[in-house]
Amino acid sequence: MTKTPIDLHAALAGFDQLWSPRIVTRVNDYDVRIAKVAGEHVWHVHDDTDEFFLVIEGELSIALRDGESGDGQPERVVELPQGSVFVVPRGVEHRPRSAHGASILLFEPTGTLSVGDRHDEIPGHVDATIGHALS
Repeated sequence: MTKTPIDLHAALAGFDQLWSPRIVTRVNDYDVRIAKVAGEHVWHVHDDTDEFFLVIEGELSIALRDGESGDGQPERVVELPQGSVFVVPRGVEHRPRSAHGASILLFEPTGTLSVGDRHDEIPGHVDATIGHALS
């Protein structure tokens, strides 16, 4: 943990990699991570933890396979404009995406893999990581 405030915009300006979260700080046993995103992530599931998203800049969509589409479709999409938060419940298969790019903040237990416990094949633009330190 840091003993001084962290400017999230300055922290985000310090790296360019997409889908490659940086650990800003820790709260108890949770990482506070930031990431730049664009395009699609990978369908994945966190079996034992919820995943918290806050959109700092841009817009993020999260496709969910949670059986709650209401129209008989296998998935639904949650749209998150700038400033919005959403929690994907543990065990729900999901795929974040951003058509025009976004900066996001996530809360996840320390050591949680960015592609979950189960996932589709990982494309080259997605970093399978437990988070990188801010440089």
